[in-house]
Amino acid sequence: MAHETDLLDLDPYPCAAEWLAGVDEAGRGPLAGPVFAAAVILDPAHGIEGLADSKKLSPGRRTQLAGEIRFKALAWAVASASALEIDRINILQATLLAMLRAVHALSRVPEHVLVDGNRLPRGLPCPAACLIGGDARVPAISAASILAKTARDAYCQVLHEQYPEYGFDAHKGYGTARHLASLLRHGPCPEHRRSFRPVREAMGAPSLARSMSEPEPDSGPERDSTPGPEPGA
Repeated sequence: MAHETDLLDLDPYPCAAEWLAGVDEAGRGPLAGPVFAAAVILDPAHGIEGLADSKKLSPGRRTQLAGEIRFKALAWAVASASALEIDRINILQATLLAMLRAVHALSRVPEHVLVDGNRLPRGLPCPAACLIGGDARVPAISAASILAKTARDAYCQVLHEQYPEYGFDAHKGYGTARHLASLLRHGPCPEHRRSFRPVREAMGAPSLARSMSEPEPDSGPERDSTPGPEPGA
């Protein structure tokens, strides 16, 4: 079994692995659509200028960097967990599942995996650790953040074409005033996460029992289903 370190809080990360896979997610907070994750193994011989936390980059710059990452990286993969899976196993577990899928989808097995945040998916194929704020500290995680974010934004554009009444192209599924108003007016579409409180309320469904809506003891905001931040988070 691969060695897993629950939490790493060192800067810089002392890993000499040449094939270090950075992993990050996008789309925990929205009320609709899948949660996406990406895994990236950068090539030390082909650096990429300007890698940063995707939330700090403009959409145009993210798109530009995403193309460069896909071209220059030794390996990269993007995966997701659907809205149905989110409703079935909760957003935290679905996020970890998407991360695991992304790592296993890499074209080469990494020597080490470094995950942004404070939780690791189980079943990784190599030693792993998580790093709070890693998307701003480790280039491979920054690259994963960019790929996950651009993939989810592209998916939201598809959702907008399928369900234009909700405005997914603008709010990317987050609980903005416009989105909540559309949700109340039209009800949820098939891609809405029915386990999230605003969607349940729009359906007129009673609140779930406390035991089903409370977060896991250490899951924190990952299980919070109130409207998330504005697009870009």
